[in-house]
Amino acid sequence: MSRILNHRMRSSLRRPSSWSCVDKRAVAFSVWTGRSVLLHKPLDSYQIPRRRYGMLIARAVRGVLKIRYLLLGGAVGGGMTLNKKYVEWKDGLPEMGWLNDLLPDNEQWDKFTTTLLDAKEKIGDQFQIGVPLTLSIHSDPRLREAGAVRAAELREWLAQRYEDAVAAAAVKNATSSIEPAPKIVNNLQSRPAPMSAKSNADETAAYERRVHALQEEVLSLQARYQRELQRLEQENRELRQQNMLLRQGRQPSTKKMKRSLIDMYSSVLDELADWDSGEAGRLPRVVVVGDQSAGKTSVLEMLAQARIFPRGAGEMCTRAPVKVTLSEGPYHVAQFNDSSREFDLNKEADLADLRKEVELRMRNSVRGGRTVSNQQIAMSVKGPGIPRMVLVDLPGVISTQTVDMASDTREAIKEMTKQYMDNPNAIILCIQDGSVDAERSNVTDLVSSCDPSGKRTIFVLTKVDLAEENLANPNRIRRILEGKLFPMKALGYYAVVTGRSRKDDSIQSIREYEERFFRSSKLFKDGMVAAGQVTTRNLALGVAECFWRMVRDSVEQQADAFKAMRFNLESEWKNTFPRQRELDRDELFERARAELLDKSAELSGVPAAAWEARLQKALWAAAAQRIFAGIYLPAAANASEDVDKFNTSVDIKLREWAENELATLSIQAGRQALREEFSELMSKSSDSDAIYEPVKKAAVDEALSRHQWEERAQDVLRVLQVNALQDRCVASRGEWDSAVSLMEDALKERLKSTEEDLKSLAGPGFRERWLYWQSSSEEQNRRSEVKSELERLGSSRPNLSYDEVVAVRDNLRRRGVDTDNEYIRETWKPIYLKQFLQRALSRARDCRKSFYLYTQQNGTGKECCEVVMFWRVQSALRTTANALRQQIGNREAGRLDRELREVLDEMSSDADMKKKLLSGRRVELAEELKRVRHVQEKLEEFIEALNKEK
Repeated sequence: MSRILNHRMRSSLRRPSSWSCVDKRAVAFSVWTGRSVLLHKPLDSYQIPRRRYGMLIARAVRGVLKIRYLLLGGAVGGGMTLNKKYVEWKDGLPEMGWLNDLLPDNEQWDKFTTTLLDAKEKIGDQFQIGVPLTLSIHSDPRLREAGAVRAAELREWLAQRYEDAVAAAAVKNATSSIEPAPKIVNNLQSRPAPMSAKSNADETAAYERRVHALQEEVLSLQARYQRELQRLEQENRELRQQNMLLRQGRQPSTKKMKRSLIDMYSSVLDELADWDSGEAGRLPRVVVVGDQSAGKTSVLEMLAQARIFPRGAGEMCTRAPVKVTLSEGPYHVAQFNDSSREFDLNKEADLADLRKEVELRMRNSVRGGRTVSNQQIAMSVKGPGIPRMVLVDLPGVISTQTVDMASDTREAIKEMTKQYMDNPNAIILCIQDGSVDAERSNVTDLVSSCDPSGKRTIFVLTKVDLAEENLANPNRIRRILEGKLFPMKALGYYAVVTGRSRKDDSIQSIREYEERFFRSSKLFKDGMVAAGQVTTRNLALGVAECFWRMVRDSVEQQADAFKAMRFNLESEWKNTFPRQRELDRDELFERARAELLDKSAELSGVPAAAWEARLQKALWAAAAQRIFAGIYLPAAANASEDVDKFNTSVDIKLREWAENELATLSIQAGRQALREEFSELMSKSSDSDAIYEPVKKAAVDEALSRHQWEERAQDVLRVLQVNALQDRCVASRGEWDSAVSLMEDALKERLKSTEEDLKSLAGPGFRERWLYWQSSSEEQNRRSEVKSELERLGSSRPNLSYDEVVAVRDNLRRRGVDTDNEYIRETWKPIYLKQFLQRALSRARDCRKSFYLYTQQNGTGKECCEVVMFWRVQSALRTTANALRQQIGNREAGRLDRELREVLDEMSSDADMKKKLLSGRRVELAEELKRVRHVQEKLEEFIEALNKEK
């Protein structure tokens, strides 16, 4: 397609060699200015076609230039993020100010065009061999038609390129990462007027080549922008995919960063920090031991090349084991394993913060009156030139404990030191203070007992500068470094200087002082000690070499031990828990959590009828005792067949109950119903694992205990209940029958309870005594006699008169039963209540047929007033149940769900709680199996990386 377009452009721009200089220059100026130069003079018949052809070429070239600017402008405007690049792009656009220097002003232009026209008229007759192009086009209609067709094709091509540029500029995904477009060099330079036909042909060919080059440049620029936009679209799709994963709570896949060997090894040691598995987990590490204030911490700081530990004047500083992973890196930084903060060791402020953090962690580990702790503090130090190894700094061994220490401090330090040194693969870095007498050392005997052959011990003599000053016999230092003074053996002996008793000295200044001392010391200058045995630099190289040799010799053996342990655990799991997956505590807890939250979400799906039935049942269970003992029975006793008095008493007592107690009682009943419904939902899960039950029960109980009903709900309920109790008009037969049923059920339940009380007072009856061989006590026989006498009395009043009591007592005395008046009255209460309930139950049965009579009296009748009272109570409880159901659905279920989530979140972060709730061999075996697998995988990864480094 591009070849066809180029051919058409060349054919449309081809000119005959017989053009005059005036015609060529006119066309050239038309290209520069975009308009004809002959507008200042009248156009004759042969000038009009020439002007049209020149303007056609000018429009073509100007369109090409316009496409270039449209592409650049469209790319800039395609995205809002390219605003910052606009100034740079504008500066990169071609400078068109040179046209002002080349083009003449108006007066010169008029003079020049007049001269050209006059010259053309004078010499026009001399060129009869070839007709000018414009005249030929004007005179020959075929040429005119061909030029019109070519002009139409050229306009179509330019329109297509313009649409492509606009489409490319409309892409919205362009960002600021687009490269700045290179400057487009203007290829349209001024051309000298041709002097001959050959020069005219060469000029035309050169002009066509420049137009073709400009076209190719525009197309290449468009292709470059298209490739850049495709790249940005791909990046945008990846970003959208990552955003979608984050919204779904999933982490996008990240590239696994390559870790150093020492970091991989240190992570394995962290996994085994509290491992208790015999020979397994005995991986090499450098254990730094020594007497208190012997310089252990100073040696470690010299190896780490930074003052990273707190210092104390004459008191114990190291109170817990500190594991330090040293590795080489581009920046000198330190970081705790459980923290993301990096401390820049080149900044004094960060160093001070690091020392404070170490001190704080140590103090937190020795709470409860202890002086030292077994809790390990893990940190890593990276920097240029730092040797790769793992060291454990232990508290210094003491010979005497002060009064401010715990009573077991000395033994605790020795046990901790022996525990770390008993590892057969541990490298013991024994630090001895050279400024004190060798006989005062406590640590050398301890080291000798753990490593009698000295195959993994390195002896370090510190403070050699002070020793040289204080010792009268320098030969003593030589004997120490030759291993002839102490009864212990070692792989190597080193002498170092780790400071000048100045807290503010930097590591670099201490190292320079150390090197100066050993260069100037008479002891070492005389060759009494080898040069490789001095300075912390040589010590670091020796310890690192020994450490990695020990690692290479033992790591595969430890990996095999873990592989065997894993096989044994997997076999036990398959035999004990077949067809079950190994789930640790975290996985089991998450499953229990998911089931709880699913059941909690089902609360909103409980039908309204089920909620109201449960709530009414809970409300009646909570209010029944108060209704009988506080309202119904007192009102009936005081009324003594006076209906008006009964209704008045009931109104007063119901209002007091509604205003003072009913709302609170309703909230308690609502909470109880919510608890029961939630507990039933939890128990409906038939496929739930029994191991989850302790977690589920503990979480539900804690969430329900925290759940408090909304306070303003009581005020709303109180208003609704007072209004419901004021209504006395039963609207329908169904409500009347429901109230009668409620009254009958309540009376029957109360009557049954009263009869059981009387039975317990009077003892078993004739049937129980003969059929079930039950007997009565002396007190029950006495109460039975009083009961029989009171029943024969036939009183219908709730309280016996004095004469009635005296009569009953006299009758009982004649029968040989001696009682007092209070005993008789106490026995009469359940008897009267039983009689009253029997009569009330009979009235309730009669009132079931009295609804028609009630409606005829418009609710003003005095019959069946007890049924109306129970209907009022039932209506209030029904209204309360409806309000509670709405409250549960709208607010309380959601609040309970949030409280349950909070409880689960707290439990998930409490390892002790999960260990207590999820226990048993199944969980312990899964936990151990998971941990062994994890350690084995890390060991295999480390071994693979170690072999690659070899």
